Amino acid sequence: MVKTKLDPEEQELLESYESGDFESDLDADRREYLTKSAQETLKKDKRINIRISSRDLEALQRRALEEGLPYQTLVSSVLHKYISGGLKDISASKSGQRTR
Repeated sequence: MVKTKLDPEEQELLESYESGDFESDLDADRREYLTKSAQETLKKDKRINIRISSRDLEALQRRALEEGLPYQTLVSSVLHKYISGGLKDISASKSGQRTR
């Protein structure tokens, strides 16, 4: 097992958590909503096949390695963030700034 070095603030938070000092302020409805959202996010019930360039695949694999994830998980995460509005199309905002 790998031990992570904690700074004093992190150590204090860990000790408070382990001693039971933290209490959730979620009501039952919010807890149920978050539970269902997490289950839907993690459910992987469909498979897709796509063709991408070797260069893009290698870049994805490098980025996934940096993040400590399998590259398929990274792709799935990026797609999920995009469709749920978590990613912005920066090329669209850049094109609005150009003057010709």
